[in-house]
Amino acid sequence: MISPSFRAVLSPCTGVCTLRDDGLCGGCLRTGAEIARWSQMNDDERLRLMETVLPERESRLR
Repeated sequence: MISPSFRAVLSPCTGVCTLRDDGLCGGCLRTGAEIARWSQMNDDERLRLMETVLPERESRLR
């Protein structure tokens, strides 16, 4: 049984793993440091990245 406080935040990885000249992944827009740290992040850190940081980056790149 899964506890009500359990949240699984899936990786934003799209399988296009190439770092661009600006240091962001061409697929998910994470930095190399964010990719490396993903497995050590807690759910709150992951959610902030997914819901705030990555959408802001995407909107700046349009």
